[in-house]
Amino acid sequence: MSAGVFGPGPALAAVMARVAVTAEAVGPRFPLYADPDDGRWTTTGRGSWTGGFWAGLLWLRSRYTGDAADRRAAAACTARLEPWVGADTATRGLILWYGTASAGDDAEAAELRDRGARAVLSAYDRELGLVPWGDALGGPRMLARVDGVPGTVPLLAGAGPQGAAAAAAHLHRHLDLCLGASPGRGLLLRPAVRFDAAAGWQPCADPPPGWSRGRAWLLLAVADALLRPDLAIPGPAGRLTEAAELLSAGDEFPAGGLVPAADAARPDGPLDTSAAAITAVALLKLARVPGPRAGAYAYRAEAILRRLAEGHLTGPDSGRPPGMLLDGCYDAGKELAVRHELVWGDFFLALGLAALHGVVDITRV
Repeated sequence: MSAGVFGPGPALAAVMARVAVTAEAVGPRFPLYADPDDGRWTTTGRGSWTGGFWAGLLWLRSRYTGDAADRRAAAACTARLEPWVGADTATRGLILWYGTASAGDDAEAAELRDRGARAVLSAYDRELGLVPWGDALGGPRMLARVDGVPGTVPLLAGAGPQGAAAAAAHLHRHLDLCLGASPGRGLLLRPAVRFDAAAGWQPCADPPPGWSRGRAWLLLAVADALLRPDLAIPGPAGRLTEAAELLSAGDEFPAGGLVPAADAARPDGPLDTSAAAITAVALLKLARVPGPRAGAYAYRAEAILRRLAEGHLTGPDSGRPPGMLLDGCYDAGKELAVRHELVWGDFFLALGLAALHGVVDITRV
C-alpha cells in the first residue's frame, strides 16, 4: 500500500501533493471521503461538519509551499464557511476553529473565527452548562456529543473572559456526562447523551461506546485545555491530567497496534486511521505540556504517525493516487465508507507531520 514514504518530509510532501490533486478535482465543493481504489471524492456543497478540515488542509498547503496562489485558494475556501457562523450546531468548533486556526495572520480568517466564537458563546446554555449539539445537521437538538467539544474549547475561549468560562464549563460538563470509569474495566465512554426534561441525561445508542473517534475527539479537547494557559480556562488541572491519561491509555487498540478498530466491540472489523491521526495530534499537544509523561506522549505520537505513513499512506507505486490516507472509517454501523480516505483523517495526518517538520506550531492549531 505504501512506498515507505516516512520521515516528516517525504510523507508530508506526498500528503500536500494529494491536497493539490484534490483541490483540482473538487473545485468549489468540499471533499468528504474518497474511494480507496481510484481516489474519487464524494463531495458536499456546504462542507457539512467536515468543511473546516478542507479549509485547514488548504491553509497547511499554503504554509508548506509559501505560494500566493495556494494562500488565495485557502482564503477563498475559508470564506465559504461563513454560513456556518449562524448555524445551530456544536460542530461549529470543528468547522470554524480548524478552518481558520492554520491561517496564521490572515485577517479575514481571524474575523470569521471571532464571529464564530461569539455565535457559539450566544448558544451556550447556562442551565445545562454546555453548548447543545444543535439541530442544524438534523436529529434532536438537546444532545451532548464528544465531537461537539474539540475545536469548540479554543474557539469559545477566544471570546474573552465569558468565552473562557463557557469553554471550561463545556469541557468539564462533557467529561461529567461522557467519561466515566467502570470498575475493573477501565474507560467507560458515552459518546453521546440526550437530555430529557423528565429523566435528565440519558445515553444514546449511536455512536456506540466503542466508537474510535469518541475517545480521540475528547482527548484532543482535553489536550487543548491543558496546553494553552493563554486561554485561561479555569477548572481542576488534576482532573484534566487524569482524563488525558485515561483517554490515551490505548486499551482500545488491537494487540500491538497503533490504529484502533472503528468499533472496539468489533476488533476484527474495520480500522479507523482518522481516529489514529486525531490521537497523534492530541498526543503531540500533550507532549508540549510540562509533566512526567511528556516524553512518552511524544514518542507514541511519532510512532502513530510513522505507522500511518508506512502502513496506510499510498505511495507512487501503489496503483492508486499517491498521498491517500486509507483505512479511515466514516460509519462502521451503517457500513458507510469503511476503508476510505477521509478529509479529516488527511487533515490531522498533515497537521501532525507539519508539526514534526516545523511548518506549524502545534500549540496554536
